[in-house]
Amino acid sequence: CWAEDPAERPDFSQIKILIRRFNKEGRSSILDNLLSRMEQYANNLEKLVEERTQAYLEEKRKAENLLYQILPHSVAEQLKWGETVQAEAFDSVTIYFSDIIGFTSMSAESTPLQVVTLLNDLYTCFDAIIDNFDVYKVETIGDAYMVVSGLPVRNGKLHARESARMSLALLEAVRSFKIQHRPNDQLKLRIGMHTG
Repeated sequence: CWAEDPAERPDFSQIKILIRRFNKEGRSSILDNLLSRMEQYANNLEKLVEERTQAYLEEKRKAENLLYQILPHSVAEQLKWGETVQAEAFDSVTIYFSDIIGFTSMSAESTPLQVVTLLNDLYTCFDAIIDNFDVYKVETIGDAYMVVSGLPVRNGKLHARESARMSLALLEAVRSFKIQHRPNDQLKLRIGMHTG
């Protein structure tokens, strides 16, 4: 019972058996009741610790997933390990930005839920497309969609080509995109890019 390593100590069921050996009558005593309660308490405590550990690990996993969604993988890894993220300079990258032509008036004629559904459907479509290119989605604000190529991972001179190819793929997707609450309307995308 006095071993420093908890793994070497007997558990309550073993202690209970040893004490019963010393108790010749075999009747239940106060000590038996106390040991039974301590065993039950220890089992409950172990179960509670296991549940809390699982809940902690699940929350940690969710936090890491969120971190990887909002930051580049390399930056998220550095933060995860407690490292300082150093600012980097890039010689040349290409930035893509787009918005929906007439989005403000379309939003005024739609319910908030319809606007959210439209943007969710559109950006789900866009996100699936950009996965096929060497680009990184920076952010979406309202109907604005911003993507960059050439950072956080340098790709030589390929960034302009990757952004242009991605732009054409997004334009093609918008042609067949259906607005759920306005199926007869066609979305029009305004695109801008800059390399430097």
